[in-house]
Amino acid sequence: MTSVSSNIVFDDIFNISAIDKEGKKFDRVSRMYAHSKNYDMDLTLDYNIELFPLEENQNFALALASSLARGPPTTNPDANEDEDKDRDVWRPDGKGRRGLEEDYDYVMYGKIYKFDGGDSDIVTAYISFGGLLMSMTGSFRHMTNIVLGDSIYVLLRK
Repeated sequence: MTSVSSNIVFDDIFNISAIDKEGKKFDRVSRMYAHSKNYDMDLTLDYNIELFPLEENQNFALALASSLARGPPTTNPDANEDEDKDRDVWRPDGKGRRGLEEDYDYVMYGKIYKFDGGDSDIVTAYISFGGLLMSMTGSFRHMTNIVLGDSIYVLLRK
């Protein structure tokens, strides 16, 4: 896991076990099933195959971040509000601030809409990225910074 002074709330390396195992439903979207190497997490993720082509048995890095800003989250109440609004701005002309997205190949922004905590220490977090869905199942110890209702970025890198 990452340090407390980072906007990254989870990161790990995953290995793809299957893609579209229930059949392909959309032309440009596939659903991958993967398992993490370090934290024993199971992942299901919908992604755009034209923007980020993947294959079975391929490894990729996944990070979940509360913000694309580098460094610790700002909690200073005296900070300039306009400066905070611009902090996560991504601009195609390159004039925005350089953030975590520069280190990854594929980024989506979404919301944690459901969090299932069973009787054991295994929990599942569900995230929607404008209709593309993700679920991650594993020990609650590795998902303590994932909070229901929060907005979140998923960042992927081959």
